[in-house]
Amino acid sequence: MATKQLDLLPVPEERVVSGRKRPDGIATTNLVVSAYVGNNADIFPNVLRLHVSEGSKIADITYGKGVFWRKVRTEIYDFHPSDIADGTDCRNLPYEDESFDCIVFDPPYMEGFFRNGNSIKAGAGTHDAFRDHYSNGHEAPKNGGAKWHAAVVEFYEDGGREAHRVLRDRGVFIVKCQDEVSANRQNLTHVEVINAYTEIGFFCKDLFVVVRPNRPGVSRLLKQVHARKNHSYFLVFVKIPKGKKASQMRF
Repeated sequence: MATKQLDLLPVPEERVVSGRKRPDGIATTNLVVSAYVGNNADIFPNVLRLHVSEGSKIADITYGKGVFWRKVRTEIYDFHPSDIADGTDCRNLPYEDESFDCIVFDPPYMEGFFRNGNSIKAGAGTHDAFRDHYSNGHEAPKNGGAKWHAAVVEFYEDGGREAHRVLRDRGVFIVKCQDEVSANRQNLTHVEVINAYTEIGFFCKDLFVVVRPNRPGVSRLLKQVHARKNHSYFLVFVKIPKGKKASQMRF
């Protein structure tokens, strides 16, 4: 799928000036950059602007309350929102193989989400409906699946495999994630997700860092061991076409 070029960044064309070639174009500072202080609704339009063409067929498979889309003109896309609340499991989508240009995936990315009976449940609010269906923390899942942080990564892997199935070759997979400390261990979730999706058949094309504008706090802190996470990521993947290798992908 061809990505949309920014209006202020035309594709350079070579021309001869004073006996030498130089690319055509204009100088500008109006660029999509890799790190922002703000919220998801502010940054997500820039991700789409750079990587998804108008008219693309998009499925947001963890739509929730539609936070990402509050500043996006969804009418310029063939837009298909869904969520577990309407009976659509992001790990078992009701879509045909290779039928979408773009998939957006924002699962709960903190291990506390998977703890039944926990008085402090990460992922409440927009992910509350997910918890009712997916929480499995204190009891081993019937399918023998993982627990704690490993359950988070497993969820990403399951959703990634299903996204890979429904995406066309070179389709764009936009994934939200955040690193976390679980059981006093630092987990670089974005690295784990990138590695897992590489195995599935995705190429990591881009990464956006979202820094929360307000300063995080904690009650009853005895000793700080790890830096408190105040940033998250939008990861942009591309489905590698059949017969191609990641090392052959150029954009």
